[in-house]
Amino acid sequence: QVQPVESGGGSVQTGGSLKLSCATSEWIIDNYSVGWFRRAPGKEREGVASIARDGRTMYSDSVKGRFTISKDNAKNTLYLEMSSLRSDDTAIYYCALSNYLSTDYRFQTSFSYWGQGTQVIVSS
Repeated sequence: QVQPVESGGGSVQTGGSLKLSCATSEWIIDNYSVGWFRRAPGKEREGVASIARDGRTMYSDSVKGRFTISKDNAKNTLYLEMSSLRSDDTAIYYCALSNYLSTDYRFQTSFSYWGQGTQVIVSS
């Protein structure tokens, strides 16, 4: 099954920055709502940020002001710029695509196409 492919994860110190990418070469990204999700150790997967096909951008309270979601339609690539990273941002980060016009990160079941994830570790 074809999947989006995340990259850019790694280890960073508290307060540092990382930029994640999600290549969606099999899809025309502008035709989908897109989102970033994460699963921290011992926790359930949670939504982080999303851009709906109708243009609405949303962030979870835990990352608002620190993370920025964006996409490059010409490259069919989704990004998540993360700054002021904290230890509780440590997680596997996933990108996902949804066929729904107006969904967001709160509705994980509306996202049908998921990547394998990229690990982010934030340490002091």
